[in-house]
Amino acid sequence: MATIKDRTTYWDKAQQAGFDLSWLNRLQENPVSDDVDEISENNTGRVEGSVSRGNVPQFGTYLFRQKKDVWAHNLTKLYQEFVTRQWSSATDIPWDTIQPLPDDIERAECQLATFFVQVEFVASDVPGRFISTMSPDYHEVRQVLLGQVMDESRHLDVFRKRALANGGGLMRMIDTVSDVVGGSTDNAREFTELSSRLHITGEGNVLTLFRLGELMAYNEAEKAIYRRCAQDEARHVAIGVLHLRYMNEAAPERREEIHGYLDEGETRQATGAGGENPAAINMLTSEALAVLLGGGKDKVDEGQKILMAVRQRQTKEYFQRLKSAGFDDRITNGRMNPSLLEAFNAA
Repeated sequence: MATIKDRTTYWDKAQQAGFDLSWLNRLQENPVSDDVDEISENNTGRVEGSVSRGNVPQFGTYLFRQKKDVWAHNLTKLYQEFVTRQWSSATDIPWDTIQPLPDDIERAECQLATFFVQVEFVASDVPGRFISTMSPDYHEVRQVLLGQVMDESRHLDVFRKRALANGGGLMRMIDTVSDVVGGSTDNAREFTELSSRLHITGEGNVLTLFRLGELMAYNEAEKAIYRRCAQDEARHVAIGVLHLRYMNEAAPERREEIHGYLDEGETRQATGAGGENPAAINMLTSEALAVLLGGGKDKVDEGQKILMAVRQRQTKEYFQRLKSAGFDDRITNGRMNPSLLEAFNAA
């Protein structure tokens, strides 16, 4: 075994031969800091906190290099929840509890599952486009978006399996293009626009349905799917709430812009334009929900009554997100969509 004297002699000889060991002083000279630069000059792909080098090519093409454009507080804590709450559609869903269902119930279930497959694809695909456009100095934002992509991919998988598990199969896709009002999640150009539309409105509407999943579940497998997906979806909504809360502090001049995104989102939430809210009145999936909630196609009227309560719950939870993010002044300043305001007052 080498002695301390042997190791000292080795390093002395190494330095005499030209080795530079100054990097060993890194910890003393540059203590770890939680501060993140307001503007990132990092165009080299250098990991946040590592030592910069002058001879590295400037190859980065990062569109988002300002902290206030992407940041939120407590992202590290949120990411830790992402990585500790993972589950598997192969081992954590009791698929054996699925039994044959009446044709109308099975078709309605498959139609709803098809909708979730479609929207979860968008909810993973679009955030994924933004990850590589953010400066590496804001790696916490990248991490939570990667966590969302991982979750949404699993949701796509589990709802596809449910559609195929009982002989029904995937059904009709929802038109998310021709009836879009204003901008949509798919064509968001920057992160705050994306987050306002996706996390606050779109993901929020789906979260309400997941939370009420047991009302439309016909076996333990479906109940487990909705419970698992709800805990994931709550994290995705949290990304948007935390970001808008930070924007209130760091960029209050953008409040009117954000209100514009929320105006568009509320229109889609109320009307079903863009296909983002499966419970909206004129959506194909609202008919499927009515069948599932009522207990069959001959009980659609009863299902529609329950669905109205679901819409009211969606609106109530949306208002709670606005309040948490600091945008609940929409209620008092006349910006709120009239249909949503009526649903909120009726809740």
